[in-house]
Amino acid sequence: MARERDIDRTGFVDNMQRMFRASSMVGGVAARMAGHKLGLRSNANSHAEELRHVLGNLKGPMMKAAQLLSTIPGALPDEYAEELAHLQANAPPMGWNFVQRRMRAELGPGWEARFRSFSHEAVAAASLGQVHRAALADGREVACKLQYPGMVGAMEQDLKQLKRGLGVFSLVGNAIRQDEVYAELAERMREELDYTREASHLRLYRLMLADVPEVTVPAPVSGLVTGRLLTMDWVDGRSMKSVLEEQLPQEERNAIAIALFKAWYKPVYHYGVVHGDPHMGNFTVRQDGGLNLLDFGSVRIFSPRFVGGVLSLFAALRDGDEERAYEAYHDWGFKDISRERAAVLNEWARFFYRPLMTDEVCNVEESNNPQEARKVLENVYEGLKRTGGITLPREFVMLDRSAIGLGSAFLRLGARVNWHRLFMELTQDFNVEVLAARQKEALQKAQVQPAR
Repeated sequence: MARERDIDRTGFVDNMQRMFRASSMVGGVAARMAGHKLGLRSNANSHAEELRHVLGNLKGPMMKAAQLLSTIPGALPDEYAEELAHLQANAPPMGWNFVQRRMRAELGPGWEARFRSFSHEAVAAASLGQVHRAALADGREVACKLQYPGMVGAMEQDLKQLKRGLGVFSLVGNAIRQDEVYAELAERMREELDYTREASHLRLYRLMLADVPEVTVPAPVSGLVTGRLLTMDWVDGRSMKSVLEEQLPQEERNAIAIALFKAWYKPVYHYGVVHGDPHMGNFTVRQDGGLNLLDFGSVRIFSPRFVGGVLSLFAALRDGDEERAYEAYHDWGFKDISRERAAVLNEWARFFYRPLMTDEVCNVEESNNPQEARKVLENVYEGLKRTGGITLPREFVMLDRSAIGLGSAFLRLGARVNWHRLFMELTQDFNVEVLAARQKEALQKAQVQPAR
């Protein structure tokens, strides 16, 4: 406790200030969102821009929650979802005094002797922590991620404000009931504060992608990981932003997209695990065109039955089997599904699965046109309202988040790939029992605790 106070001695004051700022912001925006749903739309775009500006300068969980909510159909009005989907961390990194205090608290007063060098300036800053480049005594280059002070208190305060905002919006938007969405976001976000858990996710992904040479996952450094410090291999790579500016040949863009597809979906269909944050800042491109995966705080472990349901729904829609689709929603975890609601959801699912059902080379825009996407989501939202609304299963949240995030990456890459063949290669031998056994073994080896 003494070390915690030493590091976060201003945490109480900071968190009180944060609470007042967040409370004021959430209260005002929630009221405007409610007005939006009631048809008072005159300033919706300016309100959304204001929200993005405020969150971008408020370090921590509230910003992450907003990013996640922007990917869930119907969770926010369109104007807000579009703005928040592009939200970035704008707050500056903490200074060297913070770094010294944090490292001393995590590794002890002689921490500097364990490193040959340690950068005074952060090389990256995100919503929950910042990264410094360093070299160990033996010369091994590493990245050290340090959690910002006061994040536990900030997390709980921001989650309260998030729940409040969702509660106001749900009074006038009943198509998607938010209780399970909030519960999922809250649990995943709390997990992101535990860097020992993230280290276990690194071990898990190194195991799951060991035979995918296009993808590199850094190894955590034993003895230099705590709840608020994560030390891992340094991996060289170019940012996706710089890669997109280079006007790469189509073949190279396709290769990056295929590596992304394998990195995200092999774990899903072979192990029942998904990386829940396919943000462009969470991977870099190697010199040979492969990928480095970064930031494993948001990882979701699915039940084998859920993964089986995802594939059953794909097969049902492909074959036009409405009854099998209805049963697949039960396997997904939809508890209040009726056949009428299932028919509404099928409209969304057909659009969602279309690239995987199209056995030809195409880009995302050709198979899932953004203008058509808006129309489909509007129809589904209105259909769910008409049929009394629905409760999303918790596992749906991160699957949806990943699919939309990856779709955005593929769209920006302009990749032209036969998504159907990639998908069929990954899933052709799928078996629920085999996945369950494989998942159990992998989690045990990586020392990962399954999600509730």
